[in-house]
Amino acid sequence: MKTAAWALTALATTLILAANPLGAAQPEAGEPAPDFRLQDQNGDWHTLEDYRGRWVALYFYPKNDTPGCTTEACAFRDDIFKFKKMGVAIVGVSLDDVASHAEFAEKYHLPFTLLSDAESDTAKAYGVLRNFGLMKVAARETFLIDPEGRIALHYDKVDPDEHSAQVLADLNRLMGTEDATRSQPAG
Repeated sequence: MKTAAWALTALATTLILAANPLGAAQPEAGEPAPDFRLQDQNGDWHTLEDYRGRWVALYFYPKNDTPGCTTEACAFRDDIFKFKKMGVAIVGVSLDDVASHAEFAEKYHLPFTLLSDAESDTAKAYGVLRNFGLMKVAARETFLIDPEGRIALHYDKVDPDEHSAQVLADLNRLMGTEDATRSQPAG
């Protein structure tokens, strides 16, 4: 059963990558990150300006409570203390509604912000909106945004199992904090 679920996830990912992209070109490293105004899983509004002065891992994902999206979210959850120690905000975005985000966050104890882009404006602005005819989703892509609000890195190929660790490693490199998230030996 587990193999069938992963096979369907692989198929869905392939379709997402091959789907017809909609919206604007993707912002490139060094460019200002597109602003947004979206509600989180608690109904609170967030803008990019709210995160000014902090690093942000803005990760887009196709759908709440699906195998790949759950794996990715739980990996960020499991590494949250490392991100917090670095002062990094983890922010997930999908086209799911606020109520779906609330259920997803509660079910998996996600301690970070999930934003609802139900109108798909933010996914368009970041160039990650994909069209499957009657269904639209955000592609699984991440943007690291620096404290000045500029794109530092863009991940267009994301492995849900490895992504959180890759983001941590890249943030350590970008911030010059190679040892910031390593465990200290007992002693």
